[in-house]
Amino acid sequence: MKILRKIITVLIVLATLAVGMLFALQNKTMVPLDLLVYSLEPRSIALWVLSAFAIGGLLGMLACSTVLLRQRASIGAANRRLAKSRAEVGRLRDTPADVAAQ
Repeated sequence: MKILRKIITVLIVLATLAVGMLFALQNKTMVPLDLLVYSLEPRSIALWVLSAFAIGGLLGMLACSTVLLRQRASIGAANRRLAKSRAEVGRLRDTPADVAAQ
């Protein structure tokens, strides 16, 4: 199953690269990029679009990774509290009844 997943992932990556290359070959028009206070030199419109796509993907992964790290920290804290509670329950079960009644 893992091999099939890797093969599908490789195929998707190759298909994405092929579509990106075809897009770049079909869109050679030179366009300057104006960022309100700064204007970049004219480059291929495909370069601007693919760059924006790549930067957006990287920023999305960064945002997702911060959420995942926060969730892992929360799960770790919950597991530590659970282990502590289980240890306390174990100690209470091992305590004789006459000592627990006091």
